[in-house]
Amino acid sequence: MTVADCDRVALIRVRGWQTAYRGLVPQVYLDGMDAAGDAERRRVLFAGAPAGVVNLVAEDDRGEVVGWACHGPYRDGQRPTGDAELYAIYVDPERLGAGIGQALIRESVRRCAAAGHPRMLLWVLKDNARARRFYER
Repeated sequence: MTVADCDRVALIRVRGWQTAYRGLVPQVYLDGMDAAGDAERRRVLFAGAPAGVVNLVAEDDRGEVVGWACHGPYRDGQRPTGDAELYAIYVDPERLGAGIGQALIRESVRRCAAAGHPRMLLWVLKDNARARRFYER
């Protein structure tokens, strides 16, 4: 991922939230999400990412970003474990089911294992059935 990808990543993230969390979080929150503001936040986070944080993008055959994943060290400072954490993964909602998310997960897991992390942890909303099915595969 490069800083130039932040606009597209933010758009995918916002659309992903608006699709995945419909009925799970207040609609007024989802409707208020702003891709331009999120892109600026992505740029700041990308530029200041601590060591070990990895941002991956998936591109289609034209080079357009169609998915994004971010992982790094597990963030529970109370219990250092050496594990990795999947911080985020989003696929363009129009491309769901095309294997993009699976490819991003496989690459994240591969990189975490190569970095010596024994496991990769994540959190998911209990009622997010689609995401739970995806992660449980």
